[in-house]
Amino acid sequence: MADDPIPLLDIHAQNAPLFEALRAAFDRVLDKGAFILGPEVSAFERAVAEYLGVPHAIGVSSGTDALLVALMALGVGPGDEVVTTPFSFFATAGSIARLGATPVFVDIDPETFNLDPDGVEAAINERTKAVMPVHLFGQPCDMAELRAITEPRGVPIVEDAAQALGARTEQGVVGALGAFGCFSFFPSKNLGGFGDGGLVTTLDAALAERARVIRVHGSKPKYFHAVIGGNFRLDALQAALLAVKLPHLDAWAAGRRDNARRYDALFAEAGLPPERLRTPVRRSEGHVYNQYVLRTDRRDALAAHLGDAGIGHAIYYPLCLHRQGCFANLGYADGSLPVAERASEEVLAIPVYPELDEARQRRVVDTIVSFLRA
Repeated sequence: MADDPIPLLDIHAQNAPLFEALRAAFDRVLDKGAFILGPEVSAFERAVAEYLGVPHAIGVSSGTDALLVALMALGVGPGDEVVTTPFSFFATAGSIARLGATPVFVDIDPETFNLDPDGVEAAINERTKAVMPVHLFGQPCDMAELRAITEPRGVPIVEDAAQALGARTEQGVVGALGAFGCFSFFPSKNLGGFGDGGLVTTLDAALAERARVIRVHGSKPKYFHAVIGGNFRLDALQAALLAVKLPHLDAWAAGRRDNARRYDALFAEAGLPPERLRTPVRRSEGHVYNQYVLRTDRRDALAAHLGDAGIGHAIYYPLCLHRQGCFANLGYADGSLPVAERASEEVLAIPVYPELDEARQRRVVDTIVSFLRA
């Protein structure tokens, strides 16, 4: 029916065709009774490492914990600074602050929402322990320019690639372009699990070993602790289920790109002025569209209208990180990062999941355009 709700993400539509294979994986883990690390996790780590073309992939308990493990492996701690974006999910900056380090926020590119390399270069100093760019909404950052800034200074990059598994650039795959890549398997991600889960990737064998030790309380061998780590283990059940879904990831990403192109064309046909509606700018063909995010000067009113029409939507993100209460002590004034702040007032994500058909996309576009024209 035309009036059926259109969710922002239809997890059931993605998982239902895989039900038998997912059930078989669940039953296999249940039957074996090995729920913590073990062969299921090792097999998934090998599969995802092969998919990404990296030598080391370490399964961890969440995308947040992936960031923590990476920063801990690099020795980030009190007195250190990590340069990052104010326009991201809280875990990006929260992981830095949890280790006693200071997140240093720089502004974003107004078209891609990713870190502005010029701001990164200006922010690096003798206290900078790492730079953490976020491949936001599935679009890779300009890693060539960021590496040109960081490598001569000996500053490692930790890629927050939570929304960008499978995204690729001319320089290579996201997650293989810094000291560490960090991914999330939260259910809404392109490769979504059935609870929390995450992944750390690296090209460096020594860093990989450090990360593996840190994820088991810093224990090697068991019950002997040369370093302090944490309980950052990926569950065997999550690994088994994710392994079922991994072979479909490229096809799902292609479906998201197709839907994004259709949105681009439909909104262009509508001819709304840019101050009323702007569609995402795709700088990289490797964009995997974890979200398709519009910008409009009537964001809040449009969001309410979409809700009334039964169309899923979300605001990523309504308050920049440098303006969060927990970071008030850092001293960022309102207006200090104007591009990010304006984005937080204008962005609105609409459905782009691969199972979304053309008729529903047209309904989404018609609903938005008719409202903004009124």
